[in-house]
Amino acid sequence: MEVRGLGNSGLFVSRLGLGTMTWGRDTDIHEARDQFNLYYDAGGRFIDTADVYADGMSEEIVGELLREHPDMIVSTKAGSVRGARRRDASRTHLIDALDASLRRLRRTHIDVWNIHAWDSHTPLEETLSTIDYAINSGRVRYAAISNYSGWQLARAARTQELHAMSSPLVAAQMEYSLVQRGIEREVIPAAIAHGLGIVAWSPLGRGVLTGKYRHATPPDSRAASAHFASFVTPYLAERPRAIVDAVCMAADGLGLTAIDVALSWLTARPQVSSAIVGARTAAQLRAILTSQEAELPREIYEALDEVSAPDKGYPEFGWNQ
Repeated sequence: MEVRGLGNSGLFVSRLGLGTMTWGRDTDIHEARDQFNLYYDAGGRFIDTADVYADGMSEEIVGELLREHPDMIVSTKAGSVRGARRRDASRTHLIDALDASLRRLRRTHIDVWNIHAWDSHTPLEETLSTIDYAINSGRVRYAAISNYSGWQLARAARTQELHAMSSPLVAAQMEYSLVQRGIEREVIPAAIAHGLGIVAWSPLGRGVLTGKYRHATPPDSRAASAHFASFVTPYLAERPRAIVDAVCMAADGLGLTAIDVALSWLTARPQVSSAIVGARTAAQLRAILTSQEAELPREIYEALDEVSAPDKGYPEFGWNQ
């Protein structure tokens, strides 16, 4: 599997990362092991989890599977919490969360540690100094952010520069696909300006870009699940359906699958370092891992660009841009 540099850092990650959001809840350890083995045998070496996935069980399973594979690059997240506050990027919480993640993962360090979301109740300098502390203590190798807006990303990166912090952010993990291109308005320009790579989560549009929802909702799909129905439903509306139809039409014309086309379009975007692919079953993951990394003809790429183009206007785009 191809490897790519993560932003301006010296770390290289697999073109496709293995997502584990369902592990420990909809995916048991046996199914998770099958997925992990498929991914590893395909040459993948980049696995992504979070401390809140299945209340820590995802990290527990990842830790168990990593015991025999220390060469895996591990990404996890901290800062999302259960309860009224929802976000906690304070020094106290982040350090406690980091130590708990290390215990569950059975590791002495985390390769890529993501602040899961912006916390408006904690001074940004406190969060960033905690990242510095975690890296200087050897428990974290690289730091990243997730789900930040463009101004939040830019402010964090600039604050690090102003305070001469020793551990600049290297990546932004964001939702990005043909049916969700909102980060192109401000997040990607900010990431380029500050040297961050994009790690795309849900690159298959929460599953809809596989084409499996075109005619009905399969009973064993996420959209039919109590946990994930509300997660998938927004992408079953008229506009996403039109994008899915265009992807499937392109796939038919090129002799490819919808997965081939959707992932090839995304990973050709210049700022994308990796795309995190997650599956509930090994069969679903096998279909993703066997997808062809195709170079789409320019006219197909441009047609998909046009049909999926996000709304752009003042002030992000216009007379002054």
